[in-house]
Amino acid sequence: MEKQPSKRFTKKNYIAIASMLFGMFFGAGNLIFPIHLGQLAGHQWFTAGLGFLITGTILPLLAIIAISITRSNGIYDLAKPIGKRYATFFMVLTCATLGPLFATPRTATTPFQIGFAPHVSAASRPMWLLGYSLIFFGITYWASRKPTKIIDSIGKLLNPLFLILLAIIFGFAFAQPMSSAAQQASTAAYTHGAFLNGFLEGYNTMDALAGLLFGIAVVTTIRGLGEKRPGHIAAIAAKSSTMSIILEAAIYMILIWIGATTLAHFKIAADGGITFNQIANHFMGMPGEIILAIMATLTCLTTAIGLSTSFSEALHTKFPKIGYQTWLIICVGASFLIANIGLDQIIAWSLPMLMFLYPLAITLIIMSIASPLFKSDRIVYIMTTIFTIIPAFLDGITNAPAIISQSGWAKAILAIDAKLPFASMGMDWFLPAIIGMAIGLAIHFIREAQASRAAKASIAEANQD
Repeated sequence: MEKQPSKRFTKKNYIAIASMLFGMFFGAGNLIFPIHLGQLAGHQWFTAGLGFLITGTILPLLAIIAISITRSNGIYDLAKPIGKRYATFFMVLTCATLGPLFATPRTATTPFQIGFAPHVSAASRPMWLLGYSLIFFGITYWASRKPTKIIDSIGKLLNPLFLILLAIIFGFAFAQPMSSAAQQASTAAYTHGAFLNGFLEGYNTMDALAGLLFGIAVVTTIRGLGEKRPGHIAAIAAKSSTMSIILEAAIYMILIWIGATTLAHFKIAADGGITFNQIANHFMGMPGEIILAIMATLTCLTTAIGLSTSFSEALHTKFPKIGYQTWLIICVGASFLIANIGLDQIIAWSLPMLMFLYPLAITLIIMSIASPLFKSDRIVYIMTTIFTIIPAFLDGITNAPAIISQSGWAKAILAIDAKLPFASMGMDWFLPAIIGMAIGLAIHFIREAQASRAAKASIAEANQD
């Protein structure tokens, strides 16, 4: 029998966890990529936005639900049905991507790029970034030392301030729209493929991967608030994450719409950060840029805290000989170093990793949620992953920087990959994944039918005796 909780879980607790999740999810890419998507999509902003919401909000929600349904303690447990070695490989690669390799360094470089870089000379920019990132990651380390206190540093302090600052910019955008989004031209890629391109753009938020990792922080916080029953923890996590995702989805669509309205005044920028700075200056001048700098720093700081905490918790749980504090120092220290490489390089090298990891994450999430239907049979997990991993790897090579994607061996491999269905759309993993899952399910149900017939035969034979 499950133990009773030491304390009743209240609505206030639900809101606090939802606020924590929002702060952890909504970070660097969540500000700049929707704005950029709006500029690319033009009058197709709504269709592109729907695609973006699938990978940017629905998948992260499903990731939390998958952990809740399977009662996993984290990403390793979720992937373990595929095999312990694969689970370790997937967990470490996901943690590295969300931790010191890409996502966490980006939380410092993005607010610096959009809020501070325009006001310093190009020559002095590296030194300013060095100082900014040192302070940024110093605060991140301080706030992440005790994971059970993460709800205090994120949910109760930083989120409300961020939402107030964001509401100011939204208020100006609604009151004085720069143009009608419905009348703006879309780029060629979005004229006929707005939904799919929006779907792929959502990869850049990394939130589906983060959802798999943040499950650890969610469970830790829920337990810290007094709930001990596994079934109730799963239900609380699902309900709280739904509240968080709804708010995030609304903000995304507004940002995408604002991005589309800018086309009458500004050219399509290299990234949404530049455009966001232009928007703030257009409505409020220098005070607007100051608000943007503060807002970007706050929202990215909350994500950095969440990522660092989850990274350290996950790897300490898997490799307990290395303490939580040691993993935290590794994450924060490495993120500080990589952040100083610059935002452009971080984005360029993160894309191939995301194109590889996202298909594996999507199929893992779907299988985990559907696992009660096939009794968590390993064969379904294994066959789906085998058929997904190769085209996902090829997608990663296709989107790698030229030093890799334009090499002789890469061109030879990609010539074969181009023949797969949906390869030109970056979705060549989709059909193989369905085939792999179908094969796995067929094997499962055939085995189940054979076992059922054998059991009936055994009963009939026993009755005859």
